[in-house]
Amino acid sequence: MNNQFDTITFPSAPWCFNGHTHTVLCSLLFTAPALQSGRIVIDTPDNDFLELDIIEGQKNKPVCVLFHGLEGHTRRYYVARLAEQLVLRGFHVVMLNFRGCGSKMNKQRKFYHSGETDDIETVLNWVAKEFPNKPIFSAGFSLGASALLNFLKKHGTNHPLKSVAAISTPFELKKGCLNLEKGFNRLYSIRFLKTLTQKLETKRKRFPDLPVFTGSTLYDFDDQVTAPIHGFESADDYYARCSSYYFMDKIRTDTLVVHSKEDPMCPFKWTPFKTIAENPKCTSCFTEKGGHVGFWSLPPGWLNKTVTDYFESFPANGRTAL
Repeated sequence: MNNQFDTITFPSAPWCFNGHTHTVLCSLLFTAPALQSGRIVIDTPDNDFLELDIIEGQKNKPVCVLFHGLEGHTRRYYVARLAEQLVLRGFHVVMLNFRGCGSKMNKQRKFYHSGETDDIETVLNWVAKEFPNKPIFSAGFSLGASALLNFLKKHGTNHPLKSVAAISTPFELKKGCLNLEKGFNRLYSIRFLKTLTQKLETKRKRFPDLPVFTGSTLYDFDDQVTAPIHGFESADDYYARCSSYYFMDKIRTDTLVVHSKEDPMCPFKWTPFKTIAENPKCTSCFTEKGGHVGFWSLPPGWLNKTVTDYFESFPANGRTAL
């Protein structure tokens, strides 16, 4: 669907001279606003729990559900700043902490991954019951975007979401993972591996037979830990089954795809831009500048405004003509 979001310009801050600076500076210097949220815990069908942070909006406004990235949480600046903009527009906001990413370790062996859809289904079913008759939107960042797209592929149109935004999606999981071992990207990989291995050892106290990690890369972690815990034969099997690069033509829900052409972690060359352009349900917002999740704009807040504007282009019974 061609509209104003296809050609929208990202006004990059001049001091962010490449994708790394957008990614790193936003992460280091952007603070999360102090949101008046309340945390609740909901049960999952497999006798585990999920921690949600909820912000009540205006009575007759929609709901938006947010999903963070790898080793993130609801207090990360990119989640909280989008939530702040949504609340300013009156939205109710629900933010999920993936398993092991909240205030305490989850109870079951499984964690979360780029193709996890069961927990998204649990959250959306809860939202639909708690906010009856309200339009439901959703935005995912990085891994959260990948999981959200996997959910859309699995459920077709049989779900409560009116539209979604997928931000800095790792479309090609294997290529993206291997890319994190190159050059400056290795610093991102080391940071992810530190917390992933710490959580693995924490959970090992409850499940002594969990896989042992003996590698040094995220690919090794996915091959030795993520894959066997979550029912995949190997990292390659996990990546092949969950990479959204190969199924964007199957998305049947209105979806805004936001991706920087300078994204250092998930390079734009692995974005299925041709398939996205041919799918009438997909709207692309590909920026010349920007990083991975980090988009430092002048004036500030471009990403949050763009995503919220997109959701507001959908009235209660359809989409506004643009």
